[in-house]
Amino acid sequence: MTTIPTAHLNLPNDRWKPLEIVFWLLPIAAYFAFPGYLVLISQIMIIGLFALSLDLILGYAGIVSLGHAAFFGLGAYTAGLLAVHGWGEPLSGLLAGAVVAGIFGFIVSFLVVRGQDLTRLMVTLGICLMLHEAANKASWLTGGVDGLSGMMVGNLFGRFEFDLNGTVAFWYSFAVLFILFVVLRRLVKSPFGLSLIGIREGVRRMPSLGVNVNRRLIAIYTVSAVIAGVAGGLLAQTTQFVGLDSLGFPRSAELLIMLVLGGTGRLYGALIGAAVFMVAQDYISGLNPAYWQFYIGLLLVLIVLFARGGILGGLEKLAAGFKSKKEAA
Repeated sequence: MTTIPTAHLNLPNDRWKPLEIVFWLLPIAAYFAFPGYLVLISQIMIIGLFALSLDLILGYAGIVSLGHAAFFGLGAYTAGLLAVHGWGEPLSGLLAGAVVAGIFGFIVSFLVVRGQDLTRLMVTLGICLMLHEAANKASWLTGGVDGLSGMMVGNLFGRFEFDLNGTVAFWYSFAVLFILFVVLRRLVKSPFGLSLIGIREGVRRMPSLGVNVNRRLIAIYTVSAVIAGVAGGLLAQTTQFVGLDSLGFPRSAELLIMLVLGGTGRLYGALIGAAVFMVAQDYISGLNPAYWQFYIGLLLVLIVLFARGGILGGLEKLAAGFKSKKEAA
């Protein structure tokens, strides 16, 4: 029996590259360089975490969704309602939001994984719209269109109070994002993560390798819902407000735009796409509040035309081209 030397196997490497370390040092540098924008930076990290959750199912497993805001909103309302009714401890509230979103994601996953792309789009969109309307009708519980306010979020670890400058919110969001990113990075590089890529590229071939496709898709969909719930809970706790738009279709659509901008199936693409979208939105809406969406659409079209695979995909192609020219010289 012949064996293949491990040196010849093209397996994912778990070692952190220098550029990855630099990437995670950027938020820390931004904390000192832009102290007046800590709230915006915190929200970028939270929405980046939300984008990561969609990248798990879209970029790695090939499950398209137009209703991922359902899990984000469930996490936000769970953490928010606990804080309104006297349970303001942040970490347990965050955990509760993750659990509720995960349970709902697990239930919904049985409907989603059975269909194909168009069916999945309609099912996820329909579920999101139903939750949005239910939250709107249950104004006695959620606040309806006025949103859920009056949240009393306690001190983090009993010591650090959430301040108006956003200092505690920044470090809280950064820590949660980094910890979950490390977990997800390990997940997508594991045999389980590789099997998801196999399902995305050739779903009909995977059963012949002994892979239970539906179980894998249900598992990753549930994990994705948990991450989205954590992101929703984070936003609720750091802003101490939950709006009805957290369950709205526009939030799901914006999430897809972020992934297209950054690039799917890379994890870092979700973070970069979220940062570019939110910075561009903040800057352009300040210049032209009425037509800022036009310029966001223009940016999206340019990315699709000239950087297929998103910003990260375009940078990878440029780096590969530069490397090939250097080797040829």
